Amino acid sequence: MKHIKLFALLVVIFLYNVHIFAQDYDLESLHQDKQWEPLTSKEKMRFKKSEEELPAIQNELEIIELPEPQYDSETSVEEALLGRRSVRYYKDEPLTIAEISQLLWAAYGITKEVSSPSFLRGGLKTAPSAGALYPLEIYVVSGNVTDLPIGIYKYKPIGHKLAKIVEGDKRAELSEAGYNQKMIKNAAAVIVYSAIFERTTKKYGNRGRERYVCMEAGHSAQNIYLQAYSLDIGMCVCGAFADIKVKVVINMTEDEEPLYIIPLGKRKQ
Repeated sequence: MKHIKLFALLVVIFLYNVHIFAQDYDLESLHQDKQWEPLTSKEKMRFKKSEEELPAIQNELEIIELPEPQYDSETSVEEALLGRRSVRYYKDEPLTIAEISQLLWAAYGITKEVSSPSFLRGGLKTAPSAGALYPLEIYVVSGNVTDLPIGIYKYKPIGHKLAKIVEGDKRAELSEAGYNQKMIKNAAAVIVYSAIFERTTKKYGNRGRERYVCMEAGHSAQNIYLQAYSLDIGMCVCGAFADIKVKVVINMTEDEEPLYIIPLGKRKQ
């Protein structure tokens, strides 16, 4: 029995996020084990070191001008609502930069330019935001996208652009951070959401962290679902991942926290 407990403890520490599982009531018996604290302390220190290496400001390697998004289609809102599904298997075909552009605009694109106040970050967007504080940041992990070189990009709603911040194909590493979900590795591209909670909590306190920011991520992700359906693109939102590992793979800034991983690919019929 002791060996079984120790094995379970090792699985928790090395395959999952120790910070989350330290608060999991289902594992309370493990928390009382005398080996819990020394093993988890070592893992927490490793995570802390990785987190300390995250940048305060990202180095932008290249700026990509995205194609102008389309503002109408042959797919009605009602049809998209009826047909929208989470899709985990994709064809081995590339997406196009025009499709990525459309999905990003649906997620958080500017619908009305407003220069002031500055917290609007360029203007009103496709997703509602508590106090119009817009705490979300959106990344694209490109692996098989026509005219978008492999790498990680940060979406810039102002000007509808992408800033390249990481070189190389990071889908496999991101999949590992997402507990080895194969759809992440097999996707043509992956959208990753993060949030700078302080943008919202400075006005709304803990309610901003506990509700408003997460609500906003849900609003935005549903926009992608509906837009993806109209483009015959499959996607699935993933909330299961080791936070710090995702932050390190994406090279998020130190004040960001990951919220969603969304693999994308042409739907298999």
